[in-house]
Parts: sequence; C-alpha cells; structure tokens
Amino acid sequence: MSLAKALPILMYHHVSPAPGLVTVSPEIFRDHIATLARAGWRSAGASEIEGFFTGKPVPPRTCVITFDDGYLDNFIYAHPVLAEFGMMAVLFIVTGWIGDGVVRSRMVAADHNRCKALIGVGESDAVMLRWSEIEAMKSAGTFEFHSHTHSHTRWDREIVDPANRAERLSDDLKESRRVLQVRLGQVSRHLCWPQGYYDEAYVGVAVATGFDHLYTTHSRINTPARDTHHIGRFVTKARPGSWVLSRTGIYSRPLLGRLYSRLH
Repeated sequence: MSLAKALPILMYHHVSPAPGLVTVSPEIFRDHIATLARAGWRSAGASEIEGFFTGKPVPPRTCVITFDDGYLDNFIYAHPVLAEFGMMAVLFIVTGWIGDGVVRSRMVAADHNRCKALIGVGESDAVMLRWSEIEAMKSAGTFEFHSHTHSHTRWDREIVDPANRAERLSDDLKESRRVLQVRLGQVSRHLCWPQGYYDEAYVGVAVATGFDHLYTTHSRINTPARDTHHIGRFVTKARPGSWVLSRTGIYSRPLLGRLYSRLH
C-alpha cells in the first residue's frame, strides 16, 4: 500500500478581490483548489496530522490547507470553494479579534493593510470573522479552527525581560485556549505563531500551555520523523493552479523537497 512520505502544508491568509499582501483572488483560489482536487489530492485536518507525525498511515496525495488570522473573506470567498470540491482547511484564528453578530453574505473589500488599520483602531468586526460564521464553517466541514494566539502580539518586540515576556506569552496562549473552549467546546494541540516568529523559549511556553503542534512560516519538509514543534508550510502565491500543484508535489517528496528548499 502506497503511503504519504511527506505532508505538504499550504499557507494562505486572504482570499479577496482586493489585491494586496498575502492575498490571492477568489478566481485564483478556486483554480488552486480545483487543480488539486482534480489531480487527486485530498486535505487533512488536525487528527490526521497528529497521526502522520506518529507514524500512522496517511494516503498519498494528502496535503494540509492552512489559513492564518481569521479574515471575513475566508468565509465569503474560500468557504464556498472548499465546499464545492469537498476539501477542508485548518484556520488559525486570533481569538481576540473575533466578535459576535449575525452571519454575513457580503463584505466591503479591504486589502491587508486596510485590515490591519481597522483592527488597530478596534474595528476588527468589519474585516474579521464572527463566531456565528465560524460555527457555520465548522458545521459545513470546510474549516477546522485552532489557535493563532489571543492578541497576535510579538512579545519579543514588546518586552525585553525574558521572564516577563514568557509570562505574557503564557497568559496570551491560555486566554486563546479558554476562548476556543468556551466558544467551540474544544481546543486542540495546534498553534500557529504570529508572523512566524518563535524561539526555543517560546516553544517551551507553548508546550507548557498545552500546544505541541507548532506551525511556522518556514518551508520545511514534514516527514513522520520530524518533531512537531517546527512544522513547515509553504507560502501560496497569486499564480495558476498548476503552480500550486507543482509545489505541493515537490513538498510531498522528501529528497526533492529538501533540494528545492536549499535552492530557494
């Protein structure tokens, strides 16, 4: 029986008609997912990821589709595409940016910089998901929800003293876990670092708080032998579906993936 030798993990943020940083258009995202699905790729969630890293068999052509932050455009534009092709994604949400309210069917297009500006002045609801929308996505099976911290703060830039920094990070992670437990009835072992920043002290705090599957922004090759404290992902780009299919294939093959990573 053929099994996956490496687990390629794709990284998205925005799917939006408003061009900008870390953004692909709805048309390009649909091309990405359609191309993967038609080529026989399937997407995995947290429990299967955990199994892969402990040596449990995972079918070939298995990938993980991840999103960071929790923007409203993920619901408006990405959710229907994933449903159409029977795929699912792992979404790391900043729990402190998620509000309440009714499910929306449209949004005001805002690029990444505009989103950051609105969040910065306390108007995150204009561009971020609501819990009602998260529940709808979860019920539909298109998204799982995991932690991207509570505040998305880079504590290394805020606090010089290592002990104080670790304490604030710990509080941040604990609050994220508390909110996920209250709102969704569960909290997982999966955490994605804001802006991809971490050091070994951060890792220690995360593990002590209950997270042991830690996601980076580095394009490492994920094999069953790799530790789960440094899970790699590759950045998706506003390129055709054939490009994503090629990169996903590369990162599913350990030797080729390592060679490609060294050269890029």
